[in-house]
Amino acid sequence: MTKPRVVIVGAGFAGYHAAKTLSRLAKDRAEIVLLNATDYFLYLPLLPEVAAGVVEPRRLSVPLTGTLDGVRVVIGEADHVDLQNRWVGFTQPEGERNRIAYDRLVLAVGSVNKLLPIPGVTEYATGFRSLPEAVYLHDHVVRQIELAEQATDPAEQRARATFVVVGAGYTGTEVAAHGQLFTDRLSAQRPRLKIRPRWMLLDVASRALPELDRKMSDTAHRVLDRRGVDVRMGTSVGVATADGVKLTDGDYIPTCTLVWCVGVRPDPFVAQLGLRTEKGRLVTDEYLTVPGFPEVYACGDAAAVPDVTRPGEVCTMTAQHAQRQGKLVAHNIAASYGQGKRKPYKHHDLGWVVDLGGRDAAANPLHVPLSGLPAKAVTRGYHLLAMPGNRARVASDWVLDATLARPAVQLGLVPANAVPLESSSPELPARV
Repeated sequence: MTKPRVVIVGAGFAGYHAAKTLSRLAKDRAEIVLLNATDYFLYLPLLPEVAAGVVEPRRLSVPLTGTLDGVRVVIGEADHVDLQNRWVGFTQPEGERNRIAYDRLVLAVGSVNKLLPIPGVTEYATGFRSLPEAVYLHDHVVRQIELAEQATDPAEQRARATFVVVGAGYTGTEVAAHGQLFTDRLSAQRPRLKIRPRWMLLDVASRALPELDRKMSDTAHRVLDRRGVDVRMGTSVGVATADGVKLTDGDYIPTCTLVWCVGVRPDPFVAQLGLRTEKGRLVTDEYLTVPGFPEVYACGDAAAVPDVTRPGEVCTMTAQHAQRQGKLVAHNIAASYGQGKRKPYKHHDLGWVVDLGGRDAAANPLHVPLSGLPAKAVTRGYHLLAMPGNRARVASDWVLDATLARPAVQLGLVPANAVPLESSSPELPARV
């Protein structure tokens, strides 16, 4: 008898954990295929530490093969789904087109950089959603400090040593916090650089971390203020140019660095499916199935899953939700074959952690507010537990960073034109 085939598209938090859980539940009674553009799961929350040189890039890339026993990994980018005939079309890394049939389909394609219609942003901003973007930003920051040291024109020196981050959410706040510490270390090694690097954090919201608890926001503001980060709330970029940015408050900031962290949007692949969407996300029921197609499931950032803890709303686009939805999808697929009973998705958040670099962090595990070293311990403990692999390597990088001088060189492996802000596949460097 032919085994049923479950195809999972996407290996982010939702897809990876769906594959891992389903493999355990199926016990070789089903063929599980994971289709993804890369051969690794990326642990996104630690990307700011890659950009700041704290953690090596490969530490965040957990191999799919070897960590997902019983799962067939197919490397390719999904570009078509035939819902009537039940197959997924994809393009392999060297351009060959292929397709794979399914009995059950899980769409966990994730999200990409959110874009806003601001002149110049697409051309001059750097996104922060993938490993290539984090590696590029690390090299770019080192390069700007080196060029600032060599510059003879004070105006050019100030522009190169000014770094503007747009978006004071989880990612943007961490990038600015780590970035100021990183460039302070770089400038301390360069006595000819007479000015202190300047980081700016902008957001239209009234406070940093607006989506999190007020006490966490207050902790972040205190740390950023102490470090000298120029935090401007109620302000954003009006126009971006090659030489700087004009802010909505009228100021013009000469800079060579604009980091775009305003949020994410569902992968554009979702719009091609012809299924009902809500704000670009696939509509599902509380069991994570797509209405009208009971064999199709959706989870993670690309899915508008009803939030039963907040009636009338859908789950936010967070790793917490994505990971738990992925696990539930696996259980509900098993239930569709008679193994157990399907369950609706329900999750109350367990708190949040924000790493602010150095000895600083903000956390509220089980909604108990923490800051300083206790928050740092909780934050790093949480990340180690949440990572599906490479834990010892990440921990060793943290120990080395705390005890040794941080090396900082630009390798030039990812050029600027390989990480365009407007990309449907930020995890893959654009061909140059």
